[in-house]
Amino acid sequence: MELAIWIAVGAVALIIILWFFPVALWFQALLSGVHISLIQLVLMRWRGVNPKTIVMAMIMGTKAGLKLRSNELEAHYLAKGNVNKVVMALISANKANINLDFQSATAIDLAGRDVLEAVQMSVNPKVIDTPPVTAVAKDGIQLIAKARVTVRTNIKQLVGGSGEETVIARVGEGIVSSIGSAESHKMVLENPDSISKLVLNKGLDAGTAFEILSIDIADIDVGKNIGAVLQMDQAEADKNIAQARAEERRAMAVAQEQEMKAKAQEARARVIEAEAQVPLAMAEAFRSGNLGVMDYYRMKNIQADTDMRENIAK
Repeated sequence: MELAIWIAVGAVALIIILWFFPVALWFQALLSGVHISLIQLVLMRWRGVNPKTIVMAMIMGTKAGLKLRSNELEAHYLAKGNVNKVVMALISANKANINLDFQSATAIDLAGRDVLEAVQMSVNPKVIDTPPVTAVAKDGIQLIAKARVTVRTNIKQLVGGSGEETVIARVGEGIVSSIGSAESHKMVLENPDSISKLVLNKGLDAGTAFEILSIDIADIDVGKNIGAVLQMDQAEADKNIAQARAEERRAMAVAQEQEMKAKAQEARARVIEAEAQVPLAMAEAFRSGNLGVMDYYRMKNIQADTDMRENIAK
C-alpha cells in the first residue's frame, strides 16, 4: 500500500517536473536546429509565455531560412500579438521576394490587420466589386454603373492606411464625376473604358493600404431621364403658382363684387329713406298751402305716365 502511494507521488512529481522543464519540447527544438536552452523554456513559463508557441514558430522560421530571436517573439506574444501569423507572413513574404521585416510585420499585426492575408494579397491581387453607382450625364440621362477594382496590398501603408471602404468610396466618386462631365450618355455607353482611364489617373489609392492595379466597368444600365423629370416638376410648380395667383385674383374680384353690392344696398336704402320723406313733404305742402289738389293729381298722372313708359321700355 505504501509502495503504491510512493509510486503515485513520484508520478505526480515527475509530471510537475516535466511541465516546468519541457524536455521533449527542448529536444524537438534541438533536432530542428533551433538553439534554445532548457532554462529559457522554464523562464518562459514564469513570464506567462507559452513555450510551445515560441518554439514551433522558431522551428518554422528556421526551416524557412529566417533568423528569428526568441526574445522578440516573446515580446510580441506578451503584447497580445499572433506569433504564428507573423512568422507565416514572414515566410510567405520571403518566398515571394517581398520586403517585409519582423518589426513591420509585428506592427501590422498589433494594428489589428491580418498580416498573413496582406502578404497573400500582395502576391494574389484582390478584386473588389463596387455597389451600383448612380450618376447623370449632361444630357440629363441617368446611368447606373458597376465597377470591379483590382487591388493589391501596399505593405508600407498598412499601418495608418485606410481600408477597402475608402477605396470603394473614392472609385464611386470618380465614376460620378466622369459620367457627370460627359456631354451625352451615349458617349459613356460607347466608351466605358474612358471612365476607367479617367478614374485610374486620379490616384485614388493615395493614403490607403492598397495599390489600385485596374478599374474595370462591369456593367452600365440606363436609368431615368432626370432632365425630363426636372422639367415636368418645374412645369408642375409653375402651374401651381399660376393657379395660386388666379385664385388670388378671383378672391379679389369676389371681394370687390361684395363691396359693390354693399354700396348698392346702401344707395337703395338712401333712396327708400328719401322716398319715405316725400309723403311728409307733400303733407307739409298741403298744410302750408303750397300744393293744391289739382297739383297733386297732375303729379300722380305724371308718375303713372312715367311708370307706363318704363314698363314699355322693359
